[in-house]
Amino acid sequence: MKKFPLQRGLKLFTFIGLLTMFCSCVNNQKESTYEDTVDIPASREMLAELTSPPNVPRGVGRRKAKKLIVNMEIIEKVGEMTDGVKYVYWTFGGTVPGSFIRTRVGDEVEFHLKNHPDNKLPHNIDLHAVTGPGGGATSSFVAPGYEAKFSFKVLNPGLYVYHCATAPVGMHIANGMYGLILVEPAGGLPRVDKEYYIMQGDFYTKGDYGDRGLQPFDMQKAIDEDADYVVFNGKVGSMTGDNALTANVGETVRLYVGNGGPNLVSSFHVIGEIFDIVRVEGGSLINKNVQTTLIPAGGATIVEFRVNVPGTYIIVDHSIFRAFNKGALAMLKVLGEENEKIYSGIQEEGIYQPEGGGIQIIPTDNGDVVSEIPAKSLKERMEFGKITYQQTCFACHQGTGQGIPKAFPPLAASDYLNADVNRAIDIVLYGKRGEITVNGEKYKSVMTRQVLTDEEIANVLTYIYNNWENSKAEVTPAMVKSRRENH
Repeated sequence: MKKFPLQRGLKLFTFIGLLTMFCSCVNNQKESTYEDTVDIPASREMLAELTSPPNVPRGVGRRKAKKLIVNMEIIEKVGEMTDGVKYVYWTFGGTVPGSFIRTRVGDEVEFHLKNHPDNKLPHNIDLHAVTGPGGGATSSFVAPGYEAKFSFKVLNPGLYVYHCATAPVGMHIANGMYGLILVEPAGGLPRVDKEYYIMQGDFYTKGDYGDRGLQPFDMQKAIDEDADYVVFNGKVGSMTGDNALTANVGETVRLYVGNGGPNLVSSFHVIGEIFDIVRVEGGSLINKNVQTTLIPAGGATIVEFRVNVPGTYIIVDHSIFRAFNKGALAMLKVLGEENEKIYSGIQEEGIYQPEGGGIQIIPTDNGDVVSEIPAKSLKERMEFGKITYQQTCFACHQGTGQGIPKAFPPLAASDYLNADVNRAIDIVLYGKRGEITVNGEKYKSVMTRQVLTDEEIANVLTYIYNNWENSKAEVTPAMVKSRRENH
């Protein structure tokens, strides 16, 4: 075997070492060496991965800046706002919100915006992550059946809204034309176990909440900021039940949350959790240990938290009537072992349920005092019972006994109520906990015991039984007294 002289071997070893070190420096060159992100070079082309809500694309990790090709199609389509209510959504990518776009600083984005030939209207796109006139809107106006193309350099890390900016701008946004684009810093965001995409929007329809059929957009309501629906991800119940978000005990969850508006500010809150980190307004400022964070219309935020105990966590706009009466409610279901050091309470499912658009009114006290006045006839018992009903039962069971869907059962035409008068007396006397079935629907709310006299209980039950297609039974004070004594 031929041997190298020692001097030549040392030179060769030194050369290989220097070459290796040089290549390593080139491959791992940090963007901090560039004075401005505009100077970061983009290598090779890469097709952007786009996802529908609530999913997000994979993180950028440590990849270098790329020439990123984004293909997005505008689709006008009929969808369901809530049970029996249809609406014509205008969408980026076929969903509300539109497809999630994930980039990193230094990427050179080549954006292809197509307007489906079956659409009726021209559209464009304004991306808040773009530095340039109109955020791309002035370069992307596109008629049905055509495609627009423009490019931009991604300069600033953060979470940004995009939306349509074609006149009338508010109408295009109100019909669902918004989404999020994430710009990660060099090296990417820290890893977490679960990531989800949520975006709030307010909708304005000719009909009231729950009015069935195809509902057109109402411009006057939108101008007045009188929303019929305030929802996450385009519809009531988009992330509840079988569509709820999921996580396991011990995992960290990151939510990319946007507010498309067009009008309302969001008070974003997860019931039973505290945000460990809030990237305020989607930017570089970090706040910690936050209960509720504001998201302006046309803004976004990133929240992170660790789930420590199992159960269903309710996600809401804490402008609370929007959550329970207009639809801004979602669920995160967490599975795993209990941890009684953190939380030892009995977990009742179904405590937080949507209540719909029904208007609830607590009647004012009209000064009538009937508890000490015995009824002398069925007519008087009905009159006195109505007063007690309005003062005691109205808020949960409503003015015509219809109840509140999924929360409080109906008293009107109630098979459960009519089946057993003594059971009804006992429930008013002692309350009721646990699941019951009324007219084929299951309810698992709590009826508290009522502090009423025998006369008042007899009156109110007689009023209920003699209204709303019930059995016409008359309940007397003697019947109530018997149940009280025999308990």
